[in-house]
Amino acid sequence: MKMVGIIGGSGLNNPDIINDLREVNIATPYGSTTSPLYCGEIGDTTVALIARHGIKHQYSPTEVNYRANIYALKEYGVTNIIATTACGSLKQEIERGHFVILDQFIDFTKQRISSFHTSFSTGVEHTPMAEPFDRNLREILVATAEELNFVCHRKGTVITVEGPRFSSRAESKMFISWGADVINMSIATEVALANEVKVPYAAVAMSTDYDCWKDDEEQVSWDEILKVFNHNVDRVKSLIIRAIQKI
Repeated sequence: MKMVGIIGGSGLNNPDIINDLREVNIATPYGSTTSPLYCGEIGDTTVALIARHGIKHQYSPTEVNYRANIYALKEYGVTNIIATTACGSLKQEIERGHFVILDQFIDFTKQRISSFHTSFSTGVEHTPMAEPFDRNLREILVATAEELNFVCHRKGTVITVEGPRFSSRAESKMFISWGADVINMSIATEVALANEVKVPYAAVAMSTDYDCWKDDEEQVSWDEILKVFNHNVDRVKSLIIRAIQKI
């Protein structure tokens, strides 16, 4: 049976888009998930939503139990995962409010466990990661965004940093030189884990700021990120609602 998992990031962690809502708690070998699974239907599609940072945004990017979240979605029977995230733009042409359908990542995290395969006691596991974001899901998201007349960049490389602090200007300019298009604090960890358990994963990133590389811009702040995201959250919801019914 097809079931779509939704990982709601900053500004999209409210399960009010789901009909016949019920909460499901899944025990995992990795501890507690950051929220219950909010399960039900969107249209004719069965879904399970998890709030990445908790329903009250109480978990920092490092505190998020990514392994428990991905394990729980897999265990519950999710067959595809769509994630949402706020991001900082590292390119002039990716403006505030634009969507980016990510196709590559650079992992610059330092403190978190980002693999299920932390021991080879039961066998060697090296997961291929050349194309981490599922091509079919990405094409659905791009096509849906275009149908809705949303400005959407068809691909982009996200660099995921540890957080919770924002970049220094030197770091921001370094990330640009590495070829990153946007920056955030969660996606690389999530998509790598989803690949390890063989659940197709795609992410919609919304640009909310320009990090701090632009000399003519105010440096990024959390209040400004939320302001932009909340102003556009209904567009994110409409994109997700329409896209998942095509999966």
